[in-house]
Amino acid sequence: MTDLRPSRQRAAELDAADPLADRRALFALPDGVAYFDGNSLGPRPHAAGRAVNAVLDGTWGTGLIRSWKEADWLRLPFATGDRIAPLIGAPPGSVVACDTTSANLFKALSAAVALRPGRTRLVVDADDFPTDRYVAASVADQHGLELVAVPAARLADALDRQVAVLTATHVDYRSAAILDAAGLTAAAHDVGALVVWDLAHTAGAVPIDVTAVGVDLAVGCGYKYLNGGPGAPAFVYAHPSLQDEVRQPLSGWFGHADPFAFEPDFRPARGIARFLCGTTGVLGMASLHAALEVFDGVPMAAVRAKSVSLTSLFVELVRDALSSSGFGLASPADATQRGSHVALSHPDGEAVVERLAARGIMADFRPPDLLRFGFAPMFNTHVEVVDLVEALAAV
Repeated sequence: MTDLRPSRQRAAELDAADPLADRRALFALPDGVAYFDGNSLGPRPHAAGRAVNAVLDGTWGTGLIRSWKEADWLRLPFATGDRIAPLIGAPPGSVVACDTTSANLFKALSAAVALRPGRTRLVVDADDFPTDRYVAASVADQHGLELVAVPAARLADALDRQVAVLTATHVDYRSAAILDAAGLTAAAHDVGALVVWDLAHTAGAVPIDVTAVGVDLAVGCGYKYLNGGPGAPAFVYAHPSLQDEVRQPLSGWFGHADPFAFEPDFRPARGIARFLCGTTGVLGMASLHAALEVFDGVPMAAVRAKSVSLTSLFVELVRDALSSSGFGLASPADATQRGSHVALSHPDGEAVVERLAARGIMADFRPPDLLRFGFAPMFNTHVEVVDLVEALAAV
């Protein structure tokens, strides 16, 4: 095996100069564990635990129902959305935290399709995350549309004047390949179609400027790089010019213009509030809202720079130290085309992940042969990357 001592020294120097080094202390990371699965479930920030306990012991524990008003629980979806907004280049008031990614994708796709009556096709990335394809198929079926599933490289070629909506995930969940959001959005707009982006593997790790790109609608999840906790609320973004035009199909009372008027008929709220549906899960929302504090004062450019540094070091060491061990790179070699996780292929991938776990190194496996390693800039270190490569060689 390649001598990794020089690499370890270089990694230590990179960690010493890391402008985000202080962020790691904000997380409750278990002793003896190196965590490379933040792309699936981020670890718990200390602030999230404090926020949940404050609800349990304080606002819910003693304030009871008064806390909807006194603790401003009703504003949590909007306040949390405004904390997410700068991470995706969105203006205040254009993001709301609520429900799940799947439910929000259904709402966003249904709303977008309704804005393009008379069109007959809904285009989806054939290799997208399964829930995205399932939801898109459901929306297409309900609206009598043809579902057109094509590989990411051919999405632009599938666009014509019959396409109502294009939907895809900005960062591929398997390979971490970054799609050309600006180019695809512009191509869709050129034929009069709308675009719904899934930012699940983008928000908090990979910069995107939804305003500059001209994104119509987007959804994302709160429990990956945003560290909101298992099943944390997701989010919806709607371009300000569309907010009072769209109608999403889940007309719940929290999306009503005046929820506590208890009117017999539905009147949609103005702005992003119309994407709400039912009652906010306060415990989950409080956790996500507090977890986002780790991004306070941190520009996304700094997050991206460290992400590129971590993944590039890993790719380099895999190439140099593991070239004869059966591992293949299943992510783009070019860091500018790669998100914040790296996928390796190996015929015994599942067993390798299990053996890493026995050594206190947590990653994940995706059939048939992919090992995914998430590199979260807020808490992973370069020295951990060297440790990971040494462990891969050992197992």
